[in-house]
Amino acid sequence: MKKQPQITEKTRQTFVEVFCELYSQKPIEKISVQEIANKSGYNRSTFYQYFPDIYELLDSVENELLNDIKKELANKELSMHTVQDTLYCLDKREHLLVLNALLGDYGSARFLKRLKKEITLDQLEFNVPQNHALTPYLIEFYLTTSLSLFRLWLQRQKDLSSEKFFKLVENLYSRGITPYIKE
Repeated sequence: MKKQPQITEKTRQTFVEVFCELYSQKPIEKISVQEIANKSGYNRSTFYQYFPDIYELLDSVENELLNDIKKELANKELSMHTVQDTLYCLDKREHLLVLNALLGDYGSARFLKRLKKEITLDQLEFNVPQNHALTPYLIEFYLTTSLSLFRLWLQRQKDLSSEKFFKLVENLYSRGITPYIKE
């Protein structure tokens, strides 16, 4: 496997892409190694050279995405814009297939928890005292709302441009929904 790194990486990436395609269409329990291998054009034994099972493949996909986010966020200062910075990191063509799977209807709540933890909002300064009883609720609201809006945007196949979407999220936090409601 080490002799031709371009070929082995291409094979591995093919398994990842086919898995993500299937995972965006059905629960992981309904996906078999044989199905991934068949759709990839390889046999099952080739799959097992790369991944011990489907759950390890899922972990690998999640870890790669989270590591990409970590690398990009490491170059930025923590601020109130950390969530937006994370969403910007996710808004890349190479992440689209993976995100549609992980944030889709069959994606796991575990991944969302891992993603929230990666954003490290608990280190941010809100206009509430540290260790205030409301702080965890405010952080959860901010994170969950942002990720939910991002997920909806993906499900709607990015029907708004990236600029419009991020501006909408920013406006919703700063001004609420009132400016968008017709009277």
